[in-house]
Amino acid sequence: MKKRLTLCVFLFALVAVVLVSCSLLDRVNDRKNNTIRTEIRDLSDTYTTKYGNLNTKTTASDFTSVGFEWGDLVKVTVLNQEIIIPVVPTYSYVDSGKTAVIMGKDDSGNPAGYISLAINMGDFTTAYGLGTKTTNEDKTWYWTANEGVTFPIEISFTLEDKGGYLEEYSIHDLNRTNNRDDYSMLTDEQFANFRKVNTSNMKNLYRSSNPVNAELGRNTYADKAIKDAGVTVILNLADNKETAEKRAEFLNTYYSQQNVIYLNLGVDFSSEDFKKGLADGLRFMATNQGVYLVHCTEGKDRAGFVSALLECLKGATLEEVISDYMETYYNYYGVEKGTRKYDAIANSNIVESLQQAFNVDSLETSDLVKEAEEYLRDIGLNSFEIYLLKSNL
Repeated sequence: MKKRLTLCVFLFALVAVVLVSCSLLDRVNDRKNNTIRTEIRDLSDTYTTKYGNLNTKTTASDFTSVGFEWGDLVKVTVLNQEIIIPVVPTYSYVDSGKTAVIMGKDDSGNPAGYISLAINMGDFTTAYGLGTKTTNEDKTWYWTANEGVTFPIEISFTLEDKGGYLEEYSIHDLNRTNNRDDYSMLTDEQFANFRKVNTSNMKNLYRSSNPVNAELGRNTYADKAIKDAGVTVILNLADNKETAEKRAEFLNTYYSQQNVIYLNLGVDFSSEDFKKGLADGLRFMATNQGVYLVHCTEGKDRAGFVSALLECLKGATLEEVISDYMETYYNYYGVEKGTRKYDAIANSNIVESLQQAFNVDSLETSDLVKEAEEYLRDIGLNSFEIYLLKSNL
């Protein structure tokens, strides 16, 4: 009996050693071939965000151990589609509409978190045919897999060009913290990315980061700023009502006593879901007079696009639109006008986004008021609603 037991223990140990050895061999092969594989098991919020970003369970540590670094170009295979895209810390490192492998960065500047796939101002899950997003009446959402899509879905990453994106990476390289002490050169309003929109003919619009979300450490500064400015009507582009009101920081704020519409929009400005939600928000502005605030989470992308659209509607010049948009990049990242980085960010974000929205090749030769009005009609506003909106602003 003892011999039999000893033999069983020996065989079990041998099997374990073989399995570990095979696992290590796979990792060695992965390192040798600069390849890593992962799976997406469903389209729940574990794997898919409301923006259509696709999250994996591959850690930044696993990714770098295979040899990947920021600035590399990798071949990504998903649903029999092969795409060659850069590895970057956040989607803002690529042009509007472009795809990226996201490997996050911690406060010390080191790779962190899990690897994800995203499109700057776009929706990876929809664009690559994995699923369809449904938004409920209360602005909550869920994803449904497209017909023929079965799980698990394997995704592979293979090195295509070591450092092939480094030049673009360096232009877009942005660093920030959420520590107020690190921004001694800014006013409290600037730290909150709060400001009045002062472009031509605009009299009644403010923009900021989220005054009721403590994630960025700027909410209390933003809430004080909107109180001092007398804001009364608010477009919350980032949250649904339930999510915002459940936060501990929502209670006892000036914000909580104002007239707010909660839109919970994604960042794919071309999607019907975004256009429908934006139309709801702009009708709200048209039919509710007051002092207006537009915000998302950072007050950068969604708030930046909506503010720029309204600036065009009111007759701002392209230079004014770009200048207002880029104030955000000074407030967060210290990007200054006249630098190559300033021009690259402006051209790859707000200029590209407006050109796509207006369906024009050049904003410089376009009638921005006319294009903005046509865009608003296309998303569902009528002439009277546009008139009211312009009058209120």
